[in-house]
Amino acid sequence: MEPLPGEWAFRDHLEAAGHVCILKDASDLENSSEIAKLIEAESLEAALALHLYRGGRLLRGHGIPFGIIFGGTDLNEDVNHGEKKEVMGKVLEEARFAVAFTESMKEMAQTQWKARQISWAVTCAAAGQPHARGKIYVQSQGIVTGPNSAFNWNTFLRQSGINQSADNLHIFLLVCGLRQVKDPLYLVDAFSEWHREEPNVYMVIVGPEVDPVFTREVGARVKRAAGVRLIREMPQGDLHAALKNCFAVVNSSVSEGMSAAILEAMDLEVPVLARNIPGNAAVVKHEVTGLLFSDPQEFVQLAKRLVSDPALEREIVANGREYVRARHSWQAERCTYQNLIRTLEGSIQD
Repeated sequence: MEPLPGEWAFRDHLEAAGHVCILKDASDLENSSEIAKLIEAESLEAALALHLYRGGRLLRGHGIPFGIIFGGTDLNEDVNHGEKKEVMGKVLEEARFAVAFTESMKEMAQTQWKARQISWAVTCAAAGQPHARGKIYVQSQGIVTGPNSAFNWNTFLRQSGINQSADNLHIFLLVCGLRQVKDPLYLVDAFSEWHREEPNVYMVIVGPEVDPVFTREVGARVKRAAGVRLIREMPQGDLHAALKNCFAVVNSSVSEGMSAAILEAMDLEVPVLARNIPGNAAVVKHEVTGLLFSDPQEFVQLAKRLVSDPALEREIVANGREYVRARHSWQAERCTYQNLIRTLEGSIQD
């Protein structure tokens, strides 16, 4: 089965339980009235929103039961805007359940909105069972990877404008949607300086064009940056194959809920270097499952250390894979969402 990113994975979980699911991007829906029309046209009985503000606000007041999944930006960024925070509090009050990827995200939400407690119990026999004290449940992202066996690494390098033998290269892959919160330009200058010292190191930024204006800014900066390349979004199987072939995966985000790219890299036995922010530190333990950096200069220092220390690379790769297998079960995630949706079915019957 082709591995499923984000929202598609949730839909796959629910369809496996016999539900009919319609997937909609909140950015394609201008207002709540469009949701009302969709609910009527498709005879929708329940909903699940990813991101408390962007998705959840559209579901209020329509009379169908819904749950929400915190995205990261909602808790890390949107809570600092008074109007958005107020709206999100009302969404959380109306939602039948909410899912956080980590215990710290749950605690943050409870602190922000003093989320009321409810009595539902969700049980799951699979490993990685969610905690369910009150309305907010904790369920880490489930990870499954499947590199495309037909993927050609040398072709990928040529398409990226890297015309050197793969045997002598160290490719650092930064996977992210091109928007400011992911901060893909954070390391560009420092990495370019390193590349001028060591021409066999490259950083390749891979991701979809989320913010067109910012994407143009990224493209312009990368064109002037030695040793840095930008390529378009890739099919999931090809991306996993590229992750498997690269030297290390990089995350430079300002804010993260839980980075799927980091977890996928761990599953594929690839080292991770991540910016030291709460969302990343929740899954990357420094010098155990990966390396955490606080500024571009520290990133370069740690990257050089990783290149020169194969024993460190082997250790964090082994620990990372063990961590993902123990804490990010695809089956546990499936069990959780199928059980939570049953609580919405109960609401419909009531």
